[in-house]
Amino acid sequence: MRKHLIYLRDKANTPYSLTAPQRFLTARALARRTRQNIALLPRDLPVDPAYVAQVQAVAGTKVWYTSRWFNAVVVECDSAALALVQALPCVRSARTLNRPAAASSPSVAAPALTPARPAGTRADYGKAYAQTRQIGADVMHDAGFRGEGMQIAVFDGGFPGVNTGLVFASLYQQNRLASVYNFVGRDQNIYQYDDHGTLVLSTMAGNQPGVFVGTAPQATYHLFVTEDVASEHPLEEVNWLIAAERADSLGIDIINSSLGYNTFDAPSVDYTYAELDGRTALSTRAATVAARVGMLVVSSAGNEGNNRWRYLTAPADADSILTVGAVDSLGLRARFSSIGPTADNRLKPNVSAMGQQAAFVYPSGAIGRGNGTSFSSPITAGLAAGFWQAHPTLTAQQVIDYLQRSASQATTPDNLLGYGIPNFGRAQQAVAGIPLPTAPTVGVGRLVQLYPNPVPPGAAACTLQLPAELRTQPLEVRLYDVRGSLVATLVLPASNAASVQLPTASLQPGVYSCRLGRRGAAPYTLRLIRL
Repeated sequence: MRKHLIYLRDKANTPYSLTAPQRFLTARALARRTRQNIALLPRDLPVDPAYVAQVQAVAGTKVWYTSRWFNAVVVECDSAALALVQALPCVRSARTLNRPAAASSPSVAAPALTPARPAGTRADYGKAYAQTRQIGADVMHDAGFRGEGMQIAVFDGGFPGVNTGLVFASLYQQNRLASVYNFVGRDQNIYQYDDHGTLVLSTMAGNQPGVFVGTAPQATYHLFVTEDVASEHPLEEVNWLIAAERADSLGIDIINSSLGYNTFDAPSVDYTYAELDGRTALSTRAATVAARVGMLVVSSAGNEGNNRWRYLTAPADADSILTVGAVDSLGLRARFSSIGPTADNRLKPNVSAMGQQAAFVYPSGAIGRGNGTSFSSPITAGLAAGFWQAHPTLTAQQVIDYLQRSASQATTPDNLLGYGIPNFGRAQQAVAGIPLPTAPTVGVGRLVQLYPNPVPPGAAACTLQLPAELRTQPLEVRLYDVRGSLVATLVLPASNAASVQLPTASLQPGVYSCRLGRRGAAPYTLRLIRL
């Protein structure tokens, strides 16, 4: 039997009121709105229970969920009952969503617990070190921000092993697994199904020093199964919506969604690129409202970059969310990472992080590596959690802004990597009001180039091609690592030459920001990669 989304006509006679929001929102949810100066609106009111009763009274109809934001009801019924529901005066329209979901199976017991200790060194992070260091999350942890007090909801297809793995043990020991729910089966059985959610969660919540530490190892988590991996139907987007409404009502700060929708089992409901406009897809509309009520929605861009689709998948096209593309450990774009812009020509992705050969933990406890914006998204969500913890008075939109401003190509964003790779140290500088170097517009005759780039192993120098304005005077070159730390300052002698040699022998392998210019003048900024 199919499920349907039934849109109701209004909330005119609802018994709920915006003057008594504690009836449908927790104190934490209201506090989140207050901090960000977000007003309550009619969309926040629950649906009229009298309307729900009318729908439920139709023979053969079972109500699964209600949606405050869409003023809708999810029902299960056959075609005959649907026709009767659509004839009700309280019903505006209906949309068929899917086939029935598979039955749930029993849950598994929680794991034995072991004490956790703070992260710090390369040895503590294990194979997660590269993806953590690339965005400066190790510096964030050393500064004391590991996500304490922040609440993160993870929407995915299942979490097997989370209740048995040592890497997740501190979640139970420290009571940081706040809630779980399976929106596919309408129960709390989440420790089964697809292991994608486990892998995703480990990149943030992993907390086994000496083995694997994620980017937000001390945050509080809510695990929601919204994805039915056995099929692909718009119902899963509605599960996303209902889960986001629950996240809102619980006062959750951040949603990580490593999910994407563009094609379905029934091709007639596939999205076209023109519909990736921030206003059409069900999950996109839900993500937009989630952002409007003050949650920071972090979404994977999608893995369509090297196939015929190429572009983002929903809900990554949503406005006001943080869409994340994928790079490798050297900061180079992963070919599979979906590209922008959105159909209405907004820049996407917003930022990028390590998603090629990213490290994660399997349900068995084994450490693996894999590819996908599914991993770059939660790695970034963990960074956002620690950064927001450090600056709790910021709004969700300000967090996005500072992370974008901190990123590796903030002055020259594009639809491949967005603003580039964010960095905690540089975001801290931006909050503190320390000016971040910007690159002037590059025009004809003013081109600065660095080659070979990447610099091969063993190379003692690379070549810096200079425009006329940077010749004849001494040139100051500053090199910063991915943390934003200054690692070298060089002064190149004045020369009439169009190119000069930049020493690289002393540089460790990694990604650097190279800023050059005359003293007192706005610097040029380039990325230098040392292999």
